[in-house]
Amino acid sequence: MPQSHIRKQLVELLPRLRRFALTLTRSGDTADDLVQSSVERALGRLDQWEVGTRLDRWMFQIMKTVWLNTRRAEGIRKTESIDDNELVQSVDGSRDIEARLTLAEVREAFDLLPFDQRQALFLVSVEGYSYREAGELLQIPMGTVISRLARGRAALVAQAQIQEKRPIAEVLSMKGT
Repeated sequence: MPQSHIRKQLVELLPRLRRFALTLTRSGDTADDLVQSSVERALGRLDQWEVGTRLDRWMFQIMKTVWLNTRRAEGIRKTESIDDNELVQSVDGSRDIEARLTLAEVREAFDLLPFDQRQALFLVSVEGYSYREAGELLQIPMGTVISRLARGRAALVAQAQIQEKRPIAEVLSMKGT
């Protein structure tokens, strides 16, 4: 496969890579740095990618490795990331405001989850990986992925119940709205 085709696929993967980076880092600036470092590493090692395998899985694995290496280095240097302060643009319209508030609530609830649960939920629920694929990517058994998903989903439902002061049954019945 020509390198120009692989590079084009990498560009198409950038939004998904950024979402995964945000899941790992919880900071927009740090996520952007992680995406850049991961793509840079991948471009330098294109000869290691096996034709016929999924490029997105390879990239997610590279990103996870880069992130872990960064965390280890920060631990040695005892540095911390600066929280991301994104500027929010105001737009008229009640739907847009409601959507932004809902998204902010979901992000807040998602960020309260333990890292392992966030990772599993992101890969399966957002990126659409199967349980088996997520397990392979995270290098854990499929049963562990399922367990983390169940605990993460239960925690999100409980958080929604607390925020809305609604019974869990009502919250679960609203998933289509």
